[in-house]
Amino acid sequence: MVEVLVASTIGVFIALVAVGALRTVTASSEVLDRHIGAAAEVRFAANMIARDLANFYRDDQTDNMRFIGTVEELSADRSTSHLIFYTVNRTKARVEQPEGDVYEVEYFLTEDEDRSLLMRRLWPYPNKEVEPGGVLTVIAEDIDGFEVQYFDGEEWSTEWPEEMGSLPGLVAITIVAKQSGRGQPATESLVIPMTRAAGNTTALESGTEAEAGM
Repeated sequence: MVEVLVASTIGVFIALVAVGALRTVTASSEVLDRHIGAAAEVRFAANMIARDLANFYRDDQTDNMRFIGTVEELSADRSTSHLIFYTVNRTKARVEQPEGDVYEVEYFLTEDEDRSLLMRRLWPYPNKEVEPGGVLTVIAEDIDGFEVQYFDGEEWSTEWPEEMGSLPGLVAITIVAKQSGRGQPATESLVIPMTRAAGNTTALESGTEAEAGM
């Protein structure tokens, strides 16, 4: 009888350990999946912005171009970058609609209830004289930070007003996902040169930031 009781106790103990280990593995797997998903989202968003900047619309008349970088207040203690420019886009904003290939594109972070969304607005009729419109698309969810900085050849700044009438030499973009469990949040950083000829612009890895003097 005693042997049966001891065996039963040992069996229950082993079962509890096994269940606890299974729960730990499952929880770790869920955290890892969330982190991988967040990393994929911020990478997708960063690559999309880099592609639009690489296809920045250039014209001999500076009045026909547009590049604006501002900082917007999301709350009393939180701000985000806001980026607007003209780009050449071969993919239509609206299917089966007549459109040109020059678009106004806008990137900004917005808060929807308990979510932070990185948005892209693509407008097929860029015109500085009328109220902008376009197609809004969520390109990343649960984003904690969207920061854009601009290098004028001497120093970095967080804003590039339209009155500058020129392009920055470099544009640095950082997108940070919200913290999911332990560890560092998924982050994507890159630097895009704006002074090269159209079609030759490439995105550089984040390590270039230190070389650029950030």
